[in-house]
Amino acid sequence: MQCRKNFAPGIRSTIFSGLIYLLLLTPCTLVSGQNIVLRGTVIDSTSQRGLRDAHVFIASSLIGTATDDDGQFILEDLPAGAHRIVVTMLGYEPATIDTLLRNSTNYELDLNLKPTTIELEEVVVNARLARRWQRRLSKFTRLFLGETNNSTLSTIINPEALSFTSRLGKLSATASEPLIIENRALGYRLQYYLKEFFYYGNTIRYDGEPSFSELTPADSAEWQRWLVNREAAFYGSQRHFLLALLRGQTQEEGFEIHRRFSLESNSARFAMDPNELLGPGPTPLEQYLTFHGVLEITYTNESEDESFKKWQREPTWKRPGHQRSFMELNSGPTLIDESGEVIDPYGVVVYGYYAFERIADKVPKEYRPPDWPNR
Repeated sequence: MQCRKNFAPGIRSTIFSGLIYLLLLTPCTLVSGQNIVLRGTVIDSTSQRGLRDAHVFIASSLIGTATDDDGQFILEDLPAGAHRIVVTMLGYEPATIDTLLRNSTNYELDLNLKPTTIELEEVVVNARLARRWQRRLSKFTRLFLGETNNSTLSTIINPEALSFTSRLGKLSATASEPLIIENRALGYRLQYYLKEFFYYGNTIRYDGEPSFSELTPADSAEWQRWLVNREAAFYGSQRHFLLALLRGQTQEEGFEIHRRFSLESNSARFAMDPNELLGPGPTPLEQYLTFHGVLEITYTNESEDESFKKWQREPTWKRPGHQRSFMELNSGPTLIDESGEVIDPYGVVVYGYYAFERIADKVPKEYRPPDWPNR
């Protein structure tokens, strides 16, 4: 994911958003678990012995497990569709496989992990370096988790895993182990396998593979708050918009779509027919998102949060409007899949509200509100 600040009137920042290219084996429809089973063995590529306690998961989801004493694993009742399968273990290079799972099918997958050398950095402790590291951590946390209300209840549990490099206004970060992020606003615990983080001037770029798990609520009241917050995080999001677009229900779901020539506040805008935004893809699972200029997406069912006004540095007396986002295609038409994912990680650039919401506002890719099937 890549973000760049933009100081055009009324717009503060942009994000290149999306996921990864998928190897599509066979076309299918994304549905809830239909007796799909994935089993296999994780093996040390040097010794050819099974690896115990390797983490096997579907990226951006709640689905995951650990290997047994013989390195074997099994994932059952998987949702059909395109997924990235990730295998990680401390001391080994991670492995990823992009695949398409079909209904009522069993899959077997053996993975060889290559040992890697973990280089330990020399630790020098003094008050000045500790203060500098803390400043960099605060900056990283703000840029990575975001500045929404949900981010205030999200914490990186193991910040000591982070190392920072900063020079001439540039900030890079690496992690020696998965970042553990506890989100008490949504009730999720994330293991985030950070691949890259870079910030400079108008640009923020980060990439990684998140694995979700449920937190245990303190009481029934907290559980109810999580359910409400999860719905709020989903509704109006980019995923909600793309799913509504794929279903031909953008208007029913509360979205207004306009096309603009540019991001300038005085640019002309025209109502856009949602049916003109999609074209057939290479498989039934995919469709091309295609348009010219800038797409303006307004979600009319919710107003902007007060934290968004603060992020935009708007006056406190200004009344919040509807949630408004902007989208550009980076290099022409780009593919989206049936789960509402942008397949090319650099295919879409988003601005406004979509740029405002980051890691602390993410829900698992399979999450749908309780009334979604009936909408």
